Amino acid sequence: MKKQKQENWFKLDNAGKLYPSIASSRVSTIFRLTAVLKMPVKADLLQQALNQSVNQFPFFNVKLRKGVFWYYFEKTTEPPRVHRERYYPCTSTDLRHSQPSPYKILYFKNRVHLEISHAIADGAGGLIFLKDIIKNYNRLLGEQPNQVLDAPFSKETLACFEEDAFKKNYEKKIPSPQKVEKAYHFPFKLIEKGEYRVTNGTYSASEFKALAKAYKTSPTKMLLCLYFETIQDFINENETIKIKDLKPLIINMPVNLRSIFPSETMRNFFISITPSIDLRLGEYSREEILTYLDHYFSLCLTKKFLKRYISRNFKNELFWHVRLIPLFIKDLAMPFIYNYYGESSYTSSLSNLGVIKIDEPYGEIIEKLEVLPPPSEGNIVKATVITYNDITTISFGSLTDDRVIERLFFRKLRNEGIVIKIETNY
Repeated sequence: MKKQKQENWFKLDNAGKLYPSIASSRVSTIFRLTAVLKMPVKADLLQQALNQSVNQFPFFNVKLRKGVFWYYFEKTTEPPRVHRERYYPCTSTDLRHSQPSPYKILYFKNRVHLEISHAIADGAGGLIFLKDIIKNYNRLLGEQPNQVLDAPFSKETLACFEEDAFKKNYEKKIPSPQKVEKAYHFPFKLIEKGEYRVTNGTYSASEFKALAKAYKTSPTKMLLCLYFETIQDFINENETIKIKDLKPLIINMPVNLRSIFPSETMRNFFISITPSIDLRLGEYSREEILTYLDHYFSLCLTKKFLKRYISRNFKNELFWHVRLIPLFIKDLAMPFIYNYYGESSYTSSLSNLGVIKIDEPYGEIIEKLEVLPPPSEGNIVKATVITYNDITTISFGSLTDDRVIERLFFRKLRNEGIVIKIETNY
């Protein structure tokens, strides 16, 4: 591994070269949520905080077990141990073998990481758990660490946290949506297995909101527009790419369904919409992209439209012939199926977890929040966005050494007068 630069914000120790399980795949369902604190992390207190949160949320106190046809979660009385970060993010967990827990808590200097599998929760559910850990950690830092903890949740509340919201909102008569066509993919060379490049950009949320307001749009649509522009600029500047041979530029954008179909579940409850532009029709101006996004969001973010995706997600669990396939065959086939039917339909992804609020005084020890997408060979460059305390962090996760997409994107922000601080792990 190349010598790390001084500006790195965490140390990497030969990731993917020490353990075969780390380097075995470039595809992961592990994503990362990070709380950057205003002081160095005390590991012993963080472990106590995790133990308290696991007692409050028994949904997370499980281990993955292997059955004949499926993996399944089994309750356990042992929460995972807190560890100091040593490896590349989102790549060093193998749920089937070395790490049966579907999540882990890591720390380095002033950072607390929750790395969690989509098998148990999505970003919204994971954030609830991470916020509770930080809340308990802050309490333990205080002058009265033995003060009375929060009252346990009732059985009814815990049932709400664990409900299958897809099953609850499934309607048999609703048809599934049409499959998205094949998308353009970046022509970048992949890095070594087990490695993951991270580029974080932080900027003022209020400054960016003012920019979006100047274009009469929302921050999310503005970000998506700039990302489309970035990919369009890359293609226009690349003389080896022939426009007539291009496939559409399609961005996978997860949508949290909890605000549209009310639910308190901490399990997965999101679908992805897929806005796209086709450069074979000509170059798109900013105004054209924003107009398109306004109409696209208006059409897609409705109950009728989203019910089709809920129907598709839940129907996949009902196919008896899939359920009867032995697990070892599923293990061999699923990566290929996922890449062919899922990632092949997206050029990249942009996930915005929105503005996160944490009650005082528990939030006062947090400087900012970050979220990192799971690595994927099908989408070798992805982006995630999160905002806390007027600080927005956009994180690019990449499986290539080519930094052109990140560079073009941040240059666009700076050209709009947005001041950005950039951190990397390479």
